[in-house]
Amino acid sequence: MPGYTDIPRQSFLRFLPSWAQPYAQLARWDRPVGTWLLFWPCAWSVSLAAQQSGQQVTLASLGMIALFWVGAFLMRGAGCTLNDMADVEFDRAVERTAGRPLPSGRLSRKQAALFMALQGLVALLVVLQFNTLTVLLSFASLAIVAVYPFAKRVTYWPQVVLGLAFNWGALVGWTAWHGSLAWPAFVLYLAGIAWTLGYDTIYAHQDKSDDAIVGVKSTALLFGAQTLVWVSGFYGLTWLLLVTAGLMAGAGAVFLLLMLVAAGHLIWQVRTSNIDDQARCLLIFKSNVRFGFLVWVAILFASLA
Repeated sequence: MPGYTDIPRQSFLRFLPSWAQPYAQLARWDRPVGTWLLFWPCAWSVSLAAQQSGQQVTLASLGMIALFWVGAFLMRGAGCTLNDMADVEFDRAVERTAGRPLPSGRLSRKQAALFMALQGLVALLVVLQFNTLTVLLSFASLAIVAVYPFAKRVTYWPQVVLGLAFNWGALVGWTAWHGSLAWPAFVLYLAGIAWTLGYDTIYAHQDKSDDAIVGVKSTALLFGAQTLVWVSGFYGLTWLLLVTAGLMAGAGAVFLLLMLVAAGHLIWQVRTSNIDDQARCLLIFKSNVRFGFLVWVAILFASLA
């Protein structure tokens, strides 16, 4: 796998000025999977809230979803910057991450901190486009984001903290549309947490050997050979909670039918995973972008029906 100092020939980062490339790598602009995984709970929530209101897809809902994508892009970049600042010593000891801008010395902590602040400031401008409750909830998520980089030092369940942070959009998406919270949003939030536990456990198997050496904890190390049994349980719970949230919001037969397609994707992930193959773990992890899209399509077609 190419290191962070080796920009692939086809990467758009090659078109950036040389001084900007380390910042783009720090924010993972060339690795957008995390942005999509942060975004999908927002899109699900806005669309499901519109479904509960009896409304079809509108320019207003699509505009709101577009704002959430921009916010996800910025907050994911800021979160990655914070994570790399906290993990710089660990990253130097792990082959896959040793070439990142901070452990390789191409950026200093001060430069990273200023870049994180800039991303946060622009994200704030996006958040301020929403109602007061959404703004307040967005600020509340920062506490979870700040805790995550340190969770793997003290617990084998850092994926729970990641799930709490990455799926906060299920709550803010709902309040952005309704101005208040309701049970479908909470069920959707729990579904997202279970989903993150599944896909990030698979992702963590890429680094399990190095993590064991440097003392970093993860569900990959905790579950070991039983990982796919646990992931099956997490994915099953994800699907059941997503269906429950949809039914609570008024989605009907079309939603259920299309959610069977999403279920098939989760089954494919488990059946084709190989936790001892780093490349396969990464491929399965990335495929969750498609799962998020399939769920969104199910919600959209339910509203059209």
